[in-house]
Amino acid sequence: MNLTARILLGMGLGLVLGIFINTLGQISWVPSAVNEWLSWALVDGILDVIGAIFLASLKLLVVPLVFVSLVCGCSALGDNTRMGTMAAKTLALYLLTTAIAISLALIMANLIQPGVGMNMGEQITFVPKDAPSIKDVFINIFPSNPIKAMAEGNMLQIIVFSLLMGVAVSKSGEPGRKVQELFVHLNEVVMKMVVILMHLAPYGVFCMIAKLFANLGYGAIADLIKYFLTVVLVLVLHGIGVYSLILTSLTRLSPLTFFTNIRPAILFAFSTSSSSATLPVTLNVAEHRLGVDNSVASFTLPLGATINMDGTAIMQGVATVFIAQAFNVDIGLGGYLMVIATATLASIGTAGVPGVGLITLAMVLQQVGLPVEGIAVIIGVDRLLDMMRTVVNVSGDSMVTTVIANSENMLDRDQFSDLSDLDEYNEIVKK
Repeated sequence: MNLTARILLGMGLGLVLGIFINTLGQISWVPSAVNEWLSWALVDGILDVIGAIFLASLKLLVVPLVFVSLVCGCSALGDNTRMGTMAAKTLALYLLTTAIAISLALIMANLIQPGVGMNMGEQITFVPKDAPSIKDVFINIFPSNPIKAMAEGNMLQIIVFSLLMGVAVSKSGEPGRKVQELFVHLNEVVMKMVVILMHLAPYGVFCMIAKLFANLGYGAIADLIKYFLTVVLVLVLHGIGVYSLILTSLTRLSPLTFFTNIRPAILFAFSTSSSSATLPVTLNVAEHRLGVDNSVASFTLPLGATINMDGTAIMQGVATVFIAQAFNVDIGLGGYLMVIATATLASIGTAGVPGVGLITLAMVLQQVGLPVEGIAVIIGVDRLLDMMRTVVNVSGDSMVTTVIANSENMLDRDQFSDLSDLDEYNEIVKK
């Protein structure tokens, strides 16, 4: 079986095992000692340990991969004056797709009205984490200590330092060429680590999915089915419809081929719920399956994993309308425009880690005067939705990267269209 099939098999088996354990815990004639043992030894024991180790291993590669690949990419561009233009186009396209995502979410949520008739009381309590101000976000982009930024995994600061380092290497003559050669070799070693880890993915995915559904089951969805399906509908419309339209209109490439090529990244994104943890896989996919030049992918993808949060913006848009309807609060057209602006800006500096959308949602709700206590109602299904919106985030990163590479004539269109060997990673390992 190829890698994609094994990951899908791991997902399916994990789903079955998780639902079985959850259902077993709700059967009255099953001894409580059995359920307690399953929860302690299997769910919180074996499954949690293996899943946590796998996720930690993915995150282990993020900082060295971003730093090394960005330095390689920027130094390879040399004195190319297109660097500034490429950066501007990338940022503009990321912000545009985020604004489209939040607008589509607000429109669909107002048409479907998932919160009408709920009449929530004020007895709900929820204390959100403090969200940074927009001013602090922009100040914190620039590092005072690059080693500290790497130790803390501050992606924006790492990106800024890596860009400065890459530009300096490109302008340093002979010493710079020697340093560039070192980073090229380091990049090959780090990518080999990614390939090795990807072949352990089916086991990590199995454990994470099994633990998730063992704890959640079906009950969490049943109570909020209308809200859940509204978010899923908008995610599908944006992730397939909007991305396909942009890709086709700007590159004339096939959306079907694109989504087939990024399938490994999609599966990883769904399993980990983290754009940052999926970044090593996304970079590998962009270079070996989409045909994007490394100098482009190493710049656009780390930036996208940090600031491009279309899936999160969709959740925030639907959740805002849901909470406003559930609490019978009319925020008006001005309020919805404020939601679009706030959610788009909040995506900048939002770390690509599981659950961060709830923090920025609290910021959005406070901007339009809605009670943040409403978050407590939707938090039960947020973990499942987080998996789906991370797929949209990663797909958006890959789509923008492909568009930018095509506009810079740094896209191998023949490699993009070659589906003769979809399991590229097995071939790399064999070599």
